[in-house]
Amino acid sequence: MMPLELEISGGAANALVCNGTNNISVHVEPSASTSNVSPCSDDQIPEQNHATTVRFSVLRESLRPITLKFEEVSYTIESQNNGGNCFPSLQSKVKRNILNGVSGVVRPGELLSMLGPSGSGKTTLLTALAGRLPGNISGSITYNGLPFSSSIKRKTGFVTQDDILYPHLTVLETLKYAALLRLPNKLTRKEKIEHVELIIMELRLTTCRNSMIGGTLFRGISGGERKRVSIGQEMLVNPSLLLLDEPTSGLDSTAARRIVATLRRLACGGRTVITTIHQPSCSLYMMFDKVIVLSEGYPIYSGSIHKVMDYFSSIGYKPWFDFMNPADFLLDLANGVTLETRQDDQMEFHGSHDEHNSTKQFLISSYKKNLLPILKEEIQRASQDEIRPGKSLSSRSSESQWTNSWWLQFNVLLSRGLKERKHESFARLRIFQVLSVSIISGLLWWHSDANYIQDQVNLLYLKLAYFSYLRGTAIFYFNFLLKKKKKGGGRSYI
Repeated sequence: MMPLELEISGGAANALVCNGTNNISVHVEPSASTSNVSPCSDDQIPEQNHATTVRFSVLRESLRPITLKFEEVSYTIESQNNGGNCFPSLQSKVKRNILNGVSGVVRPGELLSMLGPSGSGKTTLLTALAGRLPGNISGSITYNGLPFSSSIKRKTGFVTQDDILYPHLTVLETLKYAALLRLPNKLTRKEKIEHVELIIMELRLTTCRNSMIGGTLFRGISGGERKRVSIGQEMLVNPSLLLLDEPTSGLDSTAARRIVATLRRLACGGRTVITTIHQPSCSLYMMFDKVIVLSEGYPIYSGSIHKVMDYFSSIGYKPWFDFMNPADFLLDLANGVTLETRQDDQMEFHGSHDEHNSTKQFLISSYKKNLLPILKEEIQRASQDEIRPGKSLSSRSSESQWTNSWWLQFNVLLSRGLKERKHESFARLRIFQVLSVSIISGLLWWHSDANYIQDQVNLLYLKLAYFSYLRGTAIFYFNFLLKKKKKGGGRSYI
């Protein structure tokens, strides 16, 4: 492949990617725009006055780091209470609080996790931070001091909990088609494919690059590899803000650790990474920088993971035994569950439902009294030294560079559709089905006179309805889900 030149940090660093040797010549210059990036010791490069040759990847550095601040975020929905009434017009509406006064700040280079039991509002908060939550959201959510906009949307990657991928495409084909559609038209086709190769190497998908994604009817790549492919689709445009909804759900400990290690490497490149996670192991928990613990939509902790145990110990809650997983301890507290040790050293749960609620209320009040003032001071300090985007960040000219021509999108979508559908359209069962129906109908109407022309027209209509509508329903539904996912990221194509 031909060498690919990509701008790494707004003209401050130019990288020459050599696909054959994976060695990249990088000229690094100090930039004031990266002063707010939390450094990672493994990726630090010593300052030199001359050009430095290092092994580098385009995924190592964010083009425009984003500092995310959210203060007193609340969200309320209205649900209908039928009360035994079957008429919807007579049903009363009940307001339900999903989020209640959640605050926090995440800087570039930090990895934030959201913990809490099911129904605590983790996904709702993540969706609100991604700008995809419908309805009115009270509170303040800013990105580098600015509200959510289309320019911020294009620099935000959102990975849903369910992986929406074409099952018959390989890993390489999935990322290649996404790159042809999403990367700017100033790059050639060969340069876009080389960028895909870098993504595959960075996410360690080399061994399964030619394997099909797989689906419900046939087995493909593993769950961890599917999740990394979903992350790779968002990493194609090098987002500054990456949000993931439970990326480790349904995975074993080894696969989950690889996913979080990938997120850790991406955060070390100056990105702001936020993820919800469900009951992580102790080793996974220690890989995060910050944690937000939610209980029925209320925050009971928000801050560094290294101070969480000391905080709860200071208000009278300590781990039940030595070497307890901190994540399990936090989830028990979020549920209002406490443990006591009997004289015979047996552990038992105690407390009624009212006592559990009283424990939650005490944790919520302690958060507002002890942590919220400190958190507001941190948000205020982040507002003073945050990264201010340039004029080109919100200009229409910067947004137009991501658009491709209609003809290019049509060709890519047509090629992807044909490659995806050929496995079902030209399957043995499908061919036998079409031939058998054609032969039977041909024999029934063979040598028929003109009086039966209406019956032949009806037969043709039933054939078209059977072969088109029956299979088209599932295709339209899948494309609807894919289009909904892409539109949330500011892209209209599927």
